[in-house]
Amino acid sequence: MHEHTTIPFPDPQLLTEDPLTEVVRQGAQQLLAQAIEAEVAMFLARYADRRDAQDRHAVVRNGPLPERKVHTGS
Repeated sequence: MHEHTTIPFPDPQLLTEDPLTEVVRQGAQQLLAQAIEAEVAMFLARYADRRDAQDRHAVVRNGPLPERKVHTGS
């Protein structure tokens, strides 16, 4: 018979958080938020010159403009 050398990890739900883990988690979340914001800014800059039939920006962030009616072909 072979001896098993795997060590089961405890359930992560049951582990208590240590302060260092929380600092690392917050730092990772901030880095991801900054990376996503930079990517959105680059995307918006790339399509800033695109306009619709009413000469409005065709690519915008969600939220700041009033709701528009959407017509589909189906």
